Amino acid sequence: MPFCEVRNNGIKLFYRTYGRGPVKVLLIIGLAGTHESWGPQIRGLAGTDAPSDGGGDSGAAAVDGGDDNESGGDGSGIEVCAFDNRGMGRSSVPTKKSSYTTRIMAKDAIAIMDHLGWKEAHVFGHSMGAMIACKLAAMVPSRILSLAVLNVTGGGFECFPKLDRKTVSIAFRFLRAKTPEQRAAVDLDTHYSKEYLEEYVGSNTRRAILYQEYVKAISANGMQSPNGFEGQVNACWRHKVTPTEIEMIRSTGFLVSVIHGRHDVIAQMYYARRLAEKLHPFARMVDLHGGHLVSHEKTEEVNQALLELIKASEMKVSPEDWTNLPTKRPGWISTKFTLVKNTGGGSSVSLTYSILERLHIILLYFFSVFVLVFEYGRKAIRSLKPVKVGASPT
Repeated sequence: MPFCEVRNNGIKLFYRTYGRGPVKVLLIIGLAGTHESWGPQIRGLAGTDAPSDGGGDSGAAAVDGGDDNESGGDGSGIEVCAFDNRGMGRSSVPTKKSSYTTRIMAKDAIAIMDHLGWKEAHVFGHSMGAMIACKLAAMVPSRILSLAVLNVTGGGFECFPKLDRKTVSIAFRFLRAKTPEQRAAVDLDTHYSKEYLEEYVGSNTRRAILYQEYVKAISANGMQSPNGFEGQVNACWRHKVTPTEIEMIRSTGFLVSVIHGRHDVIAQMYYARRLAEKLHPFARMVDLHGGHLVSHEKTEEVNQALLELIKASEMKVSPEDWTNLPTKRPGWISTKFTLVKNTGGGSSVSLTYSILERLHIILLYFFSVFVLVFEYGRKAIRSLKPVKVGASPT
């Protein structure tokens, strides 16, 4: 089996490579996901999902060296690498939360690139993997050919979903999920839009079909360990891309695609768009009708966006021709919460949005505290043993 050992800390990362060619693409998956979660993109980019590293266990033959795929659009083949982050799949599971940060996990990605002998690569990340990809791009910008972040947020409070009845229900069901069947049911509502799940494929709905696939996959791979889950959540919570890091990414000049599903119940599009605006003019915003796992729900559109990013980077397309974001106009000032015109009446608009966003953050904080208290309280009650009381003398 192909493993990469991270120098000095004993962490082993399981990875797979697919396809062959001079164009290198590194895929970084999100929280609780494995390299297999990139399946639709692996097939779309490499032209095959048969591992080319010689360690395939699927029974599929590796890609022949003289038959490079042409997914790059210019006759050059694409080699794709996807791996299991620490804390998930076949990679090591550190027991300390401090062993999980997006910076540490970005160093894992660098170790993978070094192990493969890749000096440069196009780096694509999803959800937590997109946070890691941003950190990676800020740490070693000279090794990044292009950057795609799917369903990303800025970490911390931005990881909290929009507060409504649906997300509250999902949160409680997720915390109570103890079996593959329970976890599969809540994962479907987390990953996909309602419309997609209700579509019929033959005589069955997508929900029914995907439910069986999810139960089978979770049963085969097992539920994520508590140490792995808590560690990866810690990485998301502590993640932040600083203004210095944003400027480091912008200064290198590589192109960026920010891809998001409009019906994502986990990562709010507002934060993804704000990241794209910070990276202007190097970023293009791609919003699609889909949920958090838009890479599966809108596979063709996502793969096309990724191939366009690779092609534009190879052709040295200028940022001005790449971006689809509006140019910031003179006389407008950017604040943390909104863009307001530098006039006397604009300050009240800025203040209103500032107050509303702060109120939203406070509500999310209290909601998270309530969920944690509820969960720990439930465990405490279950741990209590009934006290035997003898019959009272009469």
